[in-house]
Amino acid sequence: QVQLVESGGGLGQPGGSLRLSCVPSGSIAHLILMAWYRQAPGRQREFVASISSAQIPFYLESVKGRFTISSDTGKNALYLQMNDLKPDDTGVYYCKFERLMGSDYWGQGTQVTVSS
Repeated sequence: QVQLVESGGGLGQPGGSLRLSCVPSGSIAHLILMAWYRQAPGRQREFVASISSAQIPFYLESVKGRFTISSDTGKNALYLQMNDLKPDDTGVYYCKFERLMGSDYWGQGTQVTVSS
């Protein structure tokens, strides 16, 4: 069973930067979309950003201009560069891989805490 392994979370300062990575433990075929979601304490999980197989990005309005999603198609790896961090960016960040056929894959989550 392929797993998505996330890394790069931690403590960031307001105005600072963090970079998240999501790498599958094996090959995943028929990928059509890769995305990041986050869940803050007491809140529902929300969409943050996605990138299609055609490398077209899409962002939650509140992270536009601060976050950049990218992927390495050769490795099927996914990244999220987070700049100008704000306390509201705090939460557990999850990567999600969507396939044309078959079930989606979710990462285990990585904690991001923005605090001075």
